[in-house]
Amino acid sequence: MRELKWNTRSALTLLELLFVVSVIAILAALAIPNFHGSHGSPANACINNLRCFDAAANQFALEHSLTNGDRIHFPNDLTPYIKLNNAGKTLGCPMGGVYHINKVGETPTCSLGSTVTPTHVLP
Repeated sequence: MRELKWNTRSALTLLELLFVVSVIAILAALAIPNFHGSHGSPANACINNLRCFDAAANQFALEHSLTNGDRIHFPNDLTPYIKLNNAGKTLGCPMGGVYHINKVGETPTCSLGSTVTPTHVLP
C-alpha cells in the first residue's frame, strides 16, 4: 500500500496576508464610528423624533384622505403610526422640550427649537 503525503505549509503568503489585513481594516472602519457614540446626542435624538412625527402625520393624512391644512390632534391621531416607549406614550424630547404639530403639511417642531445648541429643528 502506498502512503499519502500531505504537503503542509505553516506560513501565509504575502498576498494572503495583505488580503486578511485589508478585510480587518474595512471591518474596523465600519465598526469604530459606532463605538464612539457619534449618533447619540440629545439633539440628534430630538431631530429623529421630529422625523418620526412627520412620517406619522403623512401616513395618517394618506390613510384618512386629508390634505394640507387639515387639523391633526397630536399625539392621539399619530399614536398608531409611532413606536411608543415602555409607558405606552410617544417619545419625548430628551432635553425636556415639547413637540407640536397641528396641521397636515406642517413641519413638526420642538419647543426648544433654536434656543439650544445644537438646535432641535428638523432640517
